[in-house]
Amino acid sequence: MGTKELNQLQTITVNDHEITYDIHGDAAGPAVLLVSGWCQDYRLFNYIVEPLAKKHKVIRINWRGHSQPERPVADFGPSEQADDVIAVLDALGIDQVVPVSTSHGGWANIELTERLGIERVPRTIVIDWIMIEAGEAFIKDLQEIQDPEQWMAGRQSLFDHWLGVSTNRAVIDHLDKEMASFGFDMWARSCRVIESAYKKWGSPLQRMSALKQKRPIIHIYSQAPVVGYENMQDSFIAENPWFGYRFIQGETHFPTLESPEAVVKEISEFVSAV
Repeated sequence: MGTKELNQLQTITVNDHEITYDIHGDAAGPAVLLVSGWCQDYRLFNYIVEPLAKKHKVIRINWRGHSQPERPVADFGPSEQADDVIAVLDALGIDQVVPVSTSHGGWANIELTERLGIERVPRTIVIDWIMIEAGEAFIKDLQEIQDPEQWMAGRQSLFDHWLGVSTNRAVIDHLDKEMASFGFDMWARSCRVIESAYKKWGSPLQRMSALKQKRPIIHIYSQAPVVGYENMQDSFIAENPWFGYRFIQGETHFPTLESPEAVVKEISEFVSAV
């Protein structure tokens, strides 16, 4: 295991993979861990990292294979993602952390939340994670992206849905420049993993309810996938009072880019309550 500078990021070798990360702030209390969804990286948090660092130590970690999208890696999933993050946290001597994941990075987030236990991870945040069971249209997109002949059309279908009617430049650049920099290999892998996760667990709500040690978890989101999304989550909360949600008015799947001030407020208040 070793670390070195890579541009403005640090890189550390864990589990035979180079993982990049950075750290902002040095406040006491639990650190805030920011991890993206698939085919994204630390830039997803560019608008929230410095404001959060005024009150918290903030760590951004890129998943394996995500620092250099053009470099192929062997297959991996939430278990290996959690392995890497835990190894980095151990190497950095981080005793207590509140993970904040986006989209389907939530599967790995809940994996590491479970494995680290409630003392080390006292609460967790997931952002814009589709809480319902996967519908036919979503599964169709996932399967198309696993097909080398159709993957770009399938990816574009997701991009169009995530952007909606927004003209937000930060979101457009994130899609067209950052997420689009990942090729077929990582996109196909991500869709295999996500499809498999829904088949195994049914939905993110069912995955979280399977945690042996329950702790406060909130879901921050801007883009409701179905009508009645809040009512569905309210019904879950009635039987699982450790769960909560925060709706931030927006047009896209990316509140950290579209509504950073509101996201910072929700994260900071939740972490400070530890």
